[in-house]
Amino acid sequence: MKSTNYVNTFILASSDSTAKHGIVPEKAGTIAAIQHRLMHDKPYGLTSDDVLFLTHAERAQIPRSEWKQARLEFFSKPKACLRCSPLVKQFGWGLHHDDKGRVALYGVETPAYRQFTKKPDVKTVNGMRSSRV
Repeated sequence: MKSTNYVNTFILASSDSTAKHGIVPEKAGTIAAIQHRLMHDKPYGLTSDDVLFLTHAERAQIPRSEWKQARLEFFSKPKACLRCSPLVKQFGWGLHHDDKGRVALYGVETPAYRQFTKKPDVKTVNGMRSSRV
């Protein structure tokens, strides 16, 4: 199983995102809405792997009793990391991964977002762009 987890890393909002602040996704059941809820409700409570799998499990309506096997199957093939998240690409969120790989959301308008971009002990990586241009 290949992990998507980062450690001491801040994923910047995509450079082509037009969001001027962190926007809460409104359409229930979307990847963006589920990921936002998971990270908002449990800041630094889940890893990237947890967020990706729980999003998949909710959308696929996998019963909790089947999660262990479903998670193994889910990660049996490589997965895109949270740099590809719609939260990063469209909704104006940066994602900080702490020293244990747990993740939290920060809107682009927040002082904390700006501080993470300047911390020497935190690696910054760009979110994936929505367009190839």
